[in-house]
This record gives sequence, C-alpha cells and structure tokens, in this order.
Amino acid sequence: MVTIRLSRTGAKKNAYYHVVVIDSRKADSGRPLERLGFFNPSATGQEVLLKIDIERINYWVSQGAQVSERVSKLIKDDAAAAA
Repeated sequence: MVTIRLSRTGAKKNAYYHVVVIDSRKADSGRPLERLGFFNPSATGQEVLLKIDIERINYWVSQGAQVSERVSKLIKDDAAAAA
C-alpha cells in the first residue's frame, strides 16, 4: 500500500519534515516515490511553515494512497489558512 506521510530530516532538536509518497513497508528514511512538500515546525519570522502540493495529493489519493493522520491535519490547517 502507498501512503502519504512525513519523513523526518534535519539536525537533532531541529526537526524538518518532507511530505512524501512512499510504500508503507519502507522505513521513514526510505526512498520516496514523490516529494509533495515540507513542514518546518521550528519556522520563525519570514520562514515558511508549511508548503504542500494539494493537486498531487489529490492525484495520489485517487490512485489509492492512504494519508497519515498528521498529514491530513496539516492539509486541513493549510486549507483553513489559505481561506
């Protein structure tokens, strides 16, 4: 099964996450099928907190991909911020 989830990168105590499409059997650090955006929880000032390609997420969901709980919350928050 293919899932849309977060992949952690960055330094210790300075997390940075990529929103990726990946086979659910692979590790979090495995090679993704596609990168759909990023989430920077430690963003301050002019730094971008969240960037997600909604069109590609909709495409992958139509192909049968499952969205993780955290990514679905980020999508909802992003849609609310854009409105």
